[in-house]
Amino acid sequence: MNLVPRAIPGLYVLESPVWGDDRGFFREWFKGPDFDVAGVDFAVRQANLSSSLRDVVRGLHYSLAPEGQAKVVTCVAGSLDDVIVDVRVGSPTFGHVEVVSLAAGDGRSVYLPVGVAHGFCVTSEQAVLTYLLSSPFNAALELEVNPLDPAVAVPWRLTGDAVLSEKDAAAPSLAERLAAGQLPRFAG
Repeated sequence: MNLVPRAIPGLYVLESPVWGDDRGFFREWFKGPDFDVAGVDFAVRQANLSSSLRDVVRGLHYSLAPEGQAKVVTCVAGSLDDVIVDVRVGSPTFGHVEVVSLAAGDGRSVYLPVGVAHGFCVTSEQAVLTYLLSSPFNAALELEVNPLDPAVAVPWRLTGDAVLSEKDAAAPSLAERLAAGQLPRFAG
């Protein structure tokens, strides 16, 4: 597995070979030793699976857990745009948006560092996304920024209206979260 750094500090696209034949494909999508070689400390504490339909937008979610929450995400069926927004106060890329297109069998995953906001938009009829998390879900410390915040300006590739949860649709803007002191700090 190759960890390719992106513009947001600590964000990596993970590339791994895909071996395919007439039966389908096989891929090693997570290898701890490759993270060690790249100097990335990541231990899995929870795994999640999300299935969504076209034009579903989930996010932008982040954690204020004291131990932080890093993620490894991969698409195991369909295709989607994975979106990462740097919401860490003091980060040199605060407010920066990264979009990584993921598809089942493309050999790509994304490692999200502690403190960034995460979301995605399904670009196929249906998609399934898996998450490996460095800390368990803690509802009281999980927050969101409105994914349609015009100041963030995520370039969602929608074919119709965004399908959002009530919580995401009602989420505050990034500026409102910043003014309320509800954003993580950049650790350097």
